[in-house]
Amino acid sequence: MTDQPDYKSTVFLPQTDFPMKAGLAAKEPAIAAKWDAMDLYGKLREKRAGRERFILHDGPPYANGDIHMGHAMNKVLKDIIVRSQSLLGKDAPYVPGWDCHGLPIEWKIEEEYRKKKLNKDEVPAAEFRAQCRAYADKWVDVQREQFKRLGIMGDWEDPYLTMKFDAEATIVGELLKFAESGQLYRGAKPVMWSPVEKTALAEAEVEYEDVVSTQIDVAFEIVEAPNAPELVGAHAVIWTTTPWTIPVNQALAYGPEVEYVLIGDRGEPAMLLAKELVLNGDVLHRLGKAREIDLLWEGKGSDLAGAIARHPMHHLGGFFAKPRPFLPGDFVTTDAGTGLVHMAPDHGEDDFALCKANGINPVFAVEGDGKYRADWAWLGGQGSVINPKFVSKDGPICSDLREAGALLAASDDFRHSYPHSWRSKAKIIFRCTPQWFIPMDQPQGGLPPMADEATLVGNGPTLREIALDAIAHTRWVPERSTNRIRSMVEGRPDWVISRQRAWGVPIALYVHRKSGDYLVDPAVNARIVEAFKAGGADAWFGADHQALLGPDYDLADYEVVNDILDVWFDSGSTHSFVVEGRYGEGVRADLYIEGSDQHRGWFQSSLLESCGTRGQAPYKAVLTHGFALDGSGKKMSKSLGNVVDPLKIMSESGADILRVWVASTDYFDDVRIGKEVLAGSSDAYRKLRNTFRYMLGALSDYDEESEAVSYAEMPELERYMLHRLAQLDAELRAVVDKGQGSESWLEFSRYTRAIFDFANSDLSAFFFDIRKDCLYCDAKGDPKRRAYRTLLDTLFHALVRYVAPIIPFTAEEVWQSRFPSDEDSVHFLEWPEIDARWIDGHLDEKWRELRYQREQVNEAIEPFRREKQIRSSLEADVTMGELLPVGDVDFAEVAIVARVTMGEGDGIIVRPSDWHKCGRCWRLLPEVTGDGALCDRCDAVLKADA
Repeated sequence: MTDQPDYKSTVFLPQTDFPMKAGLAAKEPAIAAKWDAMDLYGKLREKRAGRERFILHDGPPYANGDIHMGHAMNKVLKDIIVRSQSLLGKDAPYVPGWDCHGLPIEWKIEEEYRKKKLNKDEVPAAEFRAQCRAYADKWVDVQREQFKRLGIMGDWEDPYLTMKFDAEATIVGELLKFAESGQLYRGAKPVMWSPVEKTALAEAEVEYEDVVSTQIDVAFEIVEAPNAPELVGAHAVIWTTTPWTIPVNQALAYGPEVEYVLIGDRGEPAMLLAKELVLNGDVLHRLGKAREIDLLWEGKGSDLAGAIARHPMHHLGGFFAKPRPFLPGDFVTTDAGTGLVHMAPDHGEDDFALCKANGINPVFAVEGDGKYRADWAWLGGQGSVINPKFVSKDGPICSDLREAGALLAASDDFRHSYPHSWRSKAKIIFRCTPQWFIPMDQPQGGLPPMADEATLVGNGPTLREIALDAIAHTRWVPERSTNRIRSMVEGRPDWVISRQRAWGVPIALYVHRKSGDYLVDPAVNARIVEAFKAGGADAWFGADHQALLGPDYDLADYEVVNDILDVWFDSGSTHSFVVEGRYGEGVRADLYIEGSDQHRGWFQSSLLESCGTRGQAPYKAVLTHGFALDGSGKKMSKSLGNVVDPLKIMSESGADILRVWVASTDYFDDVRIGKEVLAGSSDAYRKLRNTFRYMLGALSDYDEESEAVSYAEMPELERYMLHRLAQLDAELRAVVDKGQGSESWLEFSRYTRAIFDFANSDLSAFFFDIRKDCLYCDAKGDPKRRAYRTLLDTLFHALVRYVAPIIPFTAEEVWQSRFPSDEDSVHFLEWPEIDARWIDGHLDEKWRELRYQREQVNEAIEPFRREKQIRSSLEADVTMGELLPVGDVDFAEVAIVARVTMGEGDGIIVRPSDWHKCGRCWRLLPEVTGDGALCDRCDAVLKADA
């Protein structure tokens, strides 16, 4: 047997050093270091200077702890969008920022004191604030490096921090704008209060959890009832799940249209209750009463007008001896309870409003730590009111009520949802304290600085109306998120902007001791702002206030306000010193991006701050994403042990794998991440990497000047692939270009899926598969081979740009592998130029059918391959009953078979070909005379090279 000639060395196989194994975990830090060394971000700003600008304003995370998966998802999504806008040729700066004030950081410092058994309140305020600043500085540095490791490109050398002096000066300046326009008042209203943290909280700082509380029914003896004398001596029964509010009760509320009955049982004092609750048995069951009771009186709530009860602890005198009037309340229902509601204006919004309307004021009995003030006649100095033992059925409140004969029922088994501080996880209370508010429903431009908050002066639109109009003129992505932000703004109360803490920007106001008015003087305000620029917020706490007031005012006449601003006001003001501060007055951000919880947080505080000072939203569009859950769809929790750490993923698999996951998810809803999900991302990445590896190898010695051919010179298959590239380009552009007006704007899961599908289905599994014979075996100067490589070059330049926002490290590696340079980068490139004339509907229709027929042929061949009757499709002869007219297209080449013939019927017949295989290209062709012989093409190529 003679040896077959070895033609391997004559075949033009792809050549590349680009490795199949990515090794991203080790490779990415080196690429990032190169970007730093060449100042990639700065150079990009220079290259895009003067172009249309796209500003994505970064919502500031807290400088507090290592980043988690939510951080990673958010920052990667922002980076993908910023990079894609830069790819469009826009000047797309990205200024990262951090929220540095507020409770999360202060709480951490307090925890350190508690560990050392020290009292934070005994530390000088300046020292405590300095420790908060140092703590924030530390975590800014840590998180900065972690975000950079994700491949986030931005101005890391000059980020914005809310604790920078210029930022603090701007924040206080924004506050003073509200003051100067009269959009600020100090009033006593019930606000959400944390007894543990001793401060008011914003709604965004509160989360709800199911708890089990004590529920009690308490009797208030009726002493006057001018419209129903039969009720005198009877007991009005109230039900509450907050027993600690009974010591602050001042009235009872009834529903004017509710029907009430007076019932008696076994000679005990009669009870006044809602008729509906008596008839359905709910209240009787809770009170341990039988259904057989006597109806002693029946009437409507309006019959209770003018009635008076007395507090169960009236024997203590003073506050407790005062009459408790019955007041009509539209909020009273018969859904639960007794149909009568006890009113404590210190501890409920409805209570406060109803009592205030009837001349009843708060008494401020519960102090900041949740204890009753020391001079309170009942339980003075005791508490805390959120302590389950204190409010239990056996606690002091219930014990005293029981002794007074007023506790009709009590149990510790009422399960319901209750608000908690998201930081301390402790229960909060509603507590009336003097706070600073920005009114939502005050007409703009006319309210005196300290006027009653209910007074409406002027005829301009209210802050609520301006904000709702701004919402309507903002693009919300996804569109359904509009409903969420609108409903929250429609129903929100006045904005409580004051906090009783140490670390933050102070409410820098002077309040006249006699009039109660805060000082409005632009000259004084200007001095305050300048002082903040020089010394930050600390300048206020150690200020020479007489110098700030100037010669026209006497400090002795004024109270210096030392409350600090709600941290949401800080972050809500960032547009003023980041967007306007860096790009000009009046400039608005093109886009804000955060999680869906920020509809009640940053999106809303930014909206209200800007609408109150500028009359418009600070953003043109807002994107809302969901939350990252574990692989089974559960919320990540250290206690559950299901936390997926982005830092670990990057150290093991690389940032680009994590970025593929983010870009592939439907992030408008909550998304899952776990081993299986990441395995899918890794597999998709690997296939795309291999596509680039093939192109790099196939183009290793490509010379555009000598090889490139025109569109007119290209075979039909190449022109079809240009058509597919143009279709892909349009699909991708619709995601990144807002000007396209596409519903898919910013839907990068479509963008990523389209790229991967194109690379896998159109290129690797179809086009490359067909043309590998041409690449390997045609003469180097063959027109078809030149056309193929010309198209490969076009594909390469397009795809490496398309993927650069998604996998920036790999895109750089791919680009540098072909065009190595220490000064250049793939991220300087702009969107590829795609000729719209490449779109060809006729080719699209024809080749979609050809691809379908190709798939049918492959399916028909597969059983022969499994049975090893043939080893390769090249060895198959195919007879088809019907074949699309193909013109000059060689369908045998498209299907990668020996030959295709027409036959009878509709089916596909496959049989091993009886032709011989060319020893060089391995195709089975009629001119090959025997095994090892050459086909005409290969023979010509070898002779030409001889």
